[in-house]
Amino acid sequence: MELTKIAFGGGCHWCTEAVFQSIIGVEKVEQGWVSSTNGNTSFSEAVIVEFNVSKIDLITLIEVHLLTHKSTSNHSMREKYRSAIYYFKENEVQEIEQIIEKIQSNFSEKIITKILKFKEFKASTNEFQNYFQKNPQKPFCKKYIHPKLELLKKKYSSKVVISNPL
Repeated sequence: MELTKIAFGGGCHWCTEAVFQSIIGVEKVEQGWVSSTNGNTSFSEAVIVEFNVSKIDLITLIEVHLLTHKSTSNHSMREKYRSAIYYFKENEVQEIEQIIEKIQSNFSEKIITKILKFKEFKASTNEFQNYFQKNPQKPFCKKYIHPKLELLKKKYSSKVVISNPL
């Protein structure tokens, strides 16, 4: 089993964690804050995703990421919720750029998601890990996470398993 990893930032890490935990082939999701380099050194909410490349491809993961947060909106909370794909190896940059370029035609507005080098990770405290799995019926989950998971069920039905009822 060949595992690789990538990190995603965009919206609330509780939402992002729940989205990627639902995808078949994703073996581990770490929720917390990620920092990068060159003007992006502040920590921003994100997840690290470890996935099995024989079960899920990078293009699907990136597409899911771009569809499940405001990847075309440069809103006032972008410092806390940086729209980013964090790479771990330099040779991943070109592939990520090509994937975003290919996916752009599915969006009416320009994708603003940054491609950034992963530098450092700080995990969320234990009480917030697996937030949706522990709290699927909380108002936050119903309002923000359920719609994202419904989108996944519709668009990627063969690639997701949602363990909690929506």
